[in-house]
Order: sequence, then C-alpha cells, then structure tokens
Amino acid sequence: MSVSLTWYGHAALGLDINGIKVAVDPFLSGNPAATIKPEQVQADYILITHGHGDHVGDAVAIAKRTGAKVISVNEIAVWFQKQGVEAHGQHLGGGHQHAFGYLKLTLALHGSGLPDGSYGGNPCGLLITTKNGEKFYLAGDTGLFGDMRLIGEEGLDLAVLPIGDNYTMGPDDALRAVKLLGPKHVIPIHYDTWDVIAQDPQAWAKRVRAETATEPHVLKPGESFSL
Repeated sequence: MSVSLTWYGHAALGLDINGIKVAVDPFLSGNPAATIKPEQVQADYILITHGHGDHVGDAVAIAKRTGAKVISVNEIAVWFQKQGVEAHGQHLGGGHQHAFGYLKLTLALHGSGLPDGSYGGNPCGLLITTKNGEKFYLAGDTGLFGDMRLIGEEGLDLAVLPIGDNYTMGPDDALRAVKLLGPKHVIPIHYDTWDVIAQDPQAWAKRVRAETATEPHVLKPGESFSL
C-alpha cells in the first residue's frame, strides 16, 4: 500500500505517502486524546488546514526539529515564515505538485484566526492526489456545503470528515457530506476530544453503511488505515 493514515486524536493525522512523512494539523500538546508526543513526530511536510490553536498545535516546534516544510493558505504560510519555519503558501482552488503528490486546497466553512490573534486567511480542506493516482480528501474543520459534490466528482478513494458538531459538521450533516462526496472509504475525526463534541462514531458508521455505498472506518487514536 502506498498511503497509510494514522489518527492521533482530534484532527491530528500522520500520513505516509510512498515513504514521505506528512503531518496534518499536529495538535498534540494539550490534546487529551493524543497518542504521540510532538518530539516523536517525523515529518517531511506539515499541512495546516486553518489557524486555530487546536490545529496549528505543535507545528512550529515539529518543523524546527525536523526541517519539515509547512504548507497552508498563504496568510498562514507567511505567519510560519515569521516563526522561522520554511513554508509554502497556496490558496483555495489552487494546486501545486509537491514531492508527496498534487495538493489542491478546497473550500471549508469555518474560521481561521491564528493563536496569537493574527489574521489566518480562509480555512481550507486538502485534496491530495498521489503519484500512484490515489485521491483523498481531508475536509478540515467545516460545515456542510453543496460544492462537496464537485469535490466528489474528482473520484475519491478516501474522505476524512469531522463529525463532532458544535464547531463543525455533526453526524447528520457529515452523513450528507458522504452522500455528496461518494468516497470509497470514510474516516470520522474531530469528535470526543471534549464533552461539547462527544459523539457515537459507531452509530454514525452504521448509518453510513445503511445509506451509502461508502465503507466507514472508525479508528481509535493511534490506529492506522491504508489505501
């Protein structure tokens, strides 16, 4: 398998794409669900969906230790550069060929203020196409939006969706998102970190199986899924 995804709790993910290590929204310090410490993270790249502290997390420290390049919307990339970190800025709808594959930033309905109060631009989702042709969508923190159908037209092997409600889509809208996206597989994240986003992922997965052709995979923090 050329793509492996590990969920570290909340929205923190680790990707291994043909041997290239990619960390996504590495909020680990202060994350009660985290199964890995920041100093254990190996990363060639770090992808940041938006500026909130529970997504920027430990990215600066990890990037400085590993030399990883941070990729995000341009406003966040510039902020990281000011922290002494190498960064590559993109914008919504724009794509770029990186060593791990082609990354296109998609719409996300959320906020994006940075931890120090700086303007973080627009939040984004991540649409990655590997050099072997696997395509997966990491929605980031978002509400439901109709253009998810357009993202689904890309032909998705995997979607990773928030289901926690309150700050993002809840289970009902996340199920609707699966129907719009039509991925082969889906993984729920961004739930149970705190009481305000407590959910039953198994009940959600049962609904996905009953109402769609998508196969859901409920991971425990620290578990992995491979394409």
